[in-house]
Amino acid sequence: MAKLSSINKNERRKKLVKKYSGQYAKLRAIADDESKDDTERLIARLKMAEIPRNANPTRVRNRCEVTGRSRAYYRKFRLSRIMLRELGNKGLIPGLTKSSW
Repeated sequence: MAKLSSINKNERRKKLVKKYSGQYAKLRAIADDESKDDTERLIARLKMAEIPRNANPTRVRNRCEVTGRSRAYYRKFRLSRIMLRELGNKGLIPGLTKSSW
């Protein structure tokens, strides 16, 4: 199980991303639009820099829903490889069968 502080920190980041997502998207669109003035684009970049760093979507880490483990994460199931195997062996994940050869 991951440290509770790491899990909580990631949850706080998710909330910040959600809070600033609209503002961040608008500024990002202006900053990336090459048809606009360079000064206007620069102003948008400076405003983006004023937004908290943890509001950037790339700072959110994918974590296992059960254990909070951040590595070996399967997006489709939202689980780590360890929990995927355990729950799959118990038959708790529909459509998942353990292969053997």
